[in-house]
Amino acid sequence: MSLASVSLDVPNPRDYAFDWALVDVETSGLVARRDRVLSVAVVTIGSDGKQTGEFSTLLNPGCDPGPVHVHGLTAERLRGAPTFDQVAGQIHAMLQNRVLVAHNAQFDYDFLAHEFARARMFLPVSRRLCTLALSRRVDPPTEDLRLGTLAAHYGIPQLKAHDALDDTRVLAGVLRASLREAAQLGMALPLVACPPRQDPQFRPSTPKTRCSFRSPGRLSPGGPLTQGMKVAITGESALSRAELVARSVAAGLNMMTSVSRHTSALVTNDSSSGSAKARRAIAEGVPVIDERTFLRLLDDVRPGTPHELHLAPSTEPVAPPARAAATPKEQPAPISVVRAPRDGERTSSRPEPAIAVKPLSGRRVLVLGGTHPHAATTRTRIVELGGAAAINLSASVTDVVLLAGGETDRRMRRIKALDIPTYLGEWLDAPTLAAAPCPSPGRRGPLVLPRGGVIDLPCQERSSLWHLTASWAQQTTCEVDLVAFVVDEDEQVSCDEDFLFYGAPESPDGTLRLLADGPTEQTIAADLSALPPSVRKIVIAAAIDGTATFGEVGAIQVIAGPGSSALPLAQAALDAATTERTMLLAEIYRRGPVWRFRAIGQGYDDGLDALARRYGVEVED
Repeated sequence: MSLASVSLDVPNPRDYAFDWALVDVETSGLVARRDRVLSVAVVTIGSDGKQTGEFSTLLNPGCDPGPVHVHGLTAERLRGAPTFDQVAGQIHAMLQNRVLVAHNAQFDYDFLAHEFARARMFLPVSRRLCTLALSRRVDPPTEDLRLGTLAAHYGIPQLKAHDALDDTRVLAGVLRASLREAAQLGMALPLVACPPRQDPQFRPSTPKTRCSFRSPGRLSPGGPLTQGMKVAITGESALSRAELVARSVAAGLNMMTSVSRHTSALVTNDSSSGSAKARRAIAEGVPVIDERTFLRLLDDVRPGTPHELHLAPSTEPVAPPARAAATPKEQPAPISVVRAPRDGERTSSRPEPAIAVKPLSGRRVLVLGGTHPHAATTRTRIVELGGAAAINLSASVTDVVLLAGGETDRRMRRIKALDIPTYLGEWLDAPTLAAAPCPSPGRRGPLVLPRGGVIDLPCQERSSLWHLTASWAQQTTCEVDLVAFVVDEDEQVSCDEDFLFYGAPESPDGTLRLLADGPTEQTIAADLSALPPSVRKIVIAAAIDGTATFGEVGAIQVIAGPGSSALPLAQAALDAATTERTMLLAEIYRRGPVWRFRAIGQGYDDGLDALARRYGVEVED
């Protein structure tokens, strides 16, 4: 495919005219701080859409190449190839002053950042564009959003999948096609500002060994230590801190780096030191013991209760144990459960009873205008009628409902140009449809869940990686941050690393990651099969940075899907919040041997620090 003579050919090209650096890497694994890049390709395209450069090479990673059946790069093929530091300068020059583009861009960005850090250089990328995130916004009628599927949809030849250079050439065609569709929709590009990665002292973090025992609560006066107790240490000690922690972990205690109301005991030789941990322990009434007493108790730690014995069905609480001052603004909606067939499960041969098709089944309806409560009520009505409530204008929107002031929305010009049927709010009383939607053959629409709706996550043959993505409307006046808490049976984190946020976007063991795919979209990626039995639930929440509220942000759309490029299994529009600044969006939790996804949509007026404390995390200012 010749790239040099192809222009972007989009309306208002200045809104989409950047100097691009299209990148693809093949890697020895999926964890950037541990695994290595095996091959890299870069294609540069100017703001006029013409190719300006191309580079590709195999790399000798100095390690096992990993899944050869995926990328075909054996140790023999890589032997004699340059190391990354030998080509880093050339790649640096091609990335400089350009927007990095990749399909699942955070993956390629993270791997390049770590390789540059190992080479004691910095990654010269200040912005990136993910074509996968852009495709999710455009929402073309394809079976999934894999690069090969998109290439076939847009008529772009793909010669060799998982070849870095060919994938990058295909990516160029997908980028051009996606930009055209984004321009037709008047869609702002989901450009992501990248943090500087200039620290040459790359240090992979070491995962904490999870405690195998359930917390038995606080240490009673004069009582023994029990396996699973959460213990923190502060101040100077006779034994080294490392030795104290090692002996405690070996005895089955859960050693914490902070103090919360769920801490079992604080060990210190100076309780009046005024340290943050000591102050917090006094405020929460946490028992305080000195080092000598602690060492004596370590000689006779009582057996605890293993987590494995507590895999009985959950009672499905909606919210964490909250203090009286933090009462949730919204109560949970009734739960509806849908179960997907298990792998290999035979379905009944008897005919199923006919299910009435609701008026808006298969429709995706965008609501414009109105007050936030009125718009929220309207979206709820759309779901009741069998439709999906859209948050942004995309290619999959079939209808538009106009509330007061909706006719002045800036998207109306695009909606008219695309001939999307528009109706007043009264239309939902007895909707009549202009035309039936035409889904792509084989495309399965996601299940639309109401607030409180639950669905079983089906077992996957090759992977248990699930993505939960939250998105919101463009041009909000504040920043929304996605966070996650990995909690045990007591709805508490077992260590500080079980709290994911923008400052700590990855768990040390790599089982959970926070991905930023655009200014109005963030994702929690979870490898469910790698989570230990102590993890009972992953709670996903959103928090607003500043004084704005979710009434100003509007609806939050949450989708759950098996991986980054597959179509979602389920989706929900959560917009009941008004004055709240934090909101529980969803959770993935164990129900016996099965993992489930539940849409929540429950808001709180207080901030992220208060929400985090309810799960046992002490947030520093």
